[in-house]
Amino acid sequence: MNLLQHALRAGHGNPQSPGRPRRAVVAGGGGTLGSAVVERLLALGRFRPLHVLVTQDFHAAPAGLVPLPAVPGQPLPRGAGELAVIVFDRERHANGRDAAFLRPEPAQLPALAAALHAAGARDLLVMQPHAAASLPQALRAGLASLDEQAVAGLGFEHVVLLRAAQPPGASTGRGLQRVADLVLAQLRLMTPQAQQPVRARKLAQLAAALAAALPEAPPGTRVMAPEIVWQAAQLDDPAPLVRSFLHGQALPEAQLRVPRM
Repeated sequence: MNLLQHALRAGHGNPQSPGRPRRAVVAGGGGTLGSAVVERLLALGRFRPLHVLVTQDFHAAPAGLVPLPAVPGQPLPRGAGELAVIVFDRERHANGRDAAFLRPEPAQLPALAAALHAAGARDLLVMQPHAAASLPQALRAGLASLDEQAVAGLGFEHVVLLRAAQPPGASTGRGLQRVADLVLAQLRLMTPQAQQPVRARKLAQLAAALAAALPEAPPGTRVMAPEIVWQAAQLDDPAPLVRSFLHGQALPEAQLRVPRM
């Protein structure tokens, strides 16, 4: 039984939704990270329907997942989701299984966020991987670009920018380029542990915990720095850390017995 089947069984067998399910929409539902986020949100049982933006026909959707066509130049349907999740992820080779999903590029963030807000989204979660240790400390924990500032000013009730260190891609260079890639790979070993990449399944677990907790959080724009993301990944259940983060409280200490990256 694959992860999606487990997710569907969890979503139907023991939903964690004490009240009315919220509508949600995911942009970037393909790829390793995007598909893991979709599976976790389905498993949570709190988001029905869960829309996913697609660019072509998509008929094999599991229960609870509703494909939503994203047509260039046309607005998204009103009421697509109270929660919007944007996942930036690398393209993966999956025998065409991801071809139907919209794969947003970072440069599209302001326009895509504005379209989601116009469609009725009140909360926005952006999963934005970046090269490990590529941002200064101040920018890892704050708005790092004019695009992010523009998103913060759109009028969402809650905005969370989740910064996670991105695993390096496989080297495809030759000659001197391959040597340079190998040198850079060695330098990555010097990156502090708390800025190391986190596995997609742990990022998806964290995203689901944030999505569930946002309605009870004070309004505002927040940036979850890579160090906090890594700390959350060490926990079996990141929900207590997420609640503390959203409410501006001291974060619980992670138990670092076995790294979960």
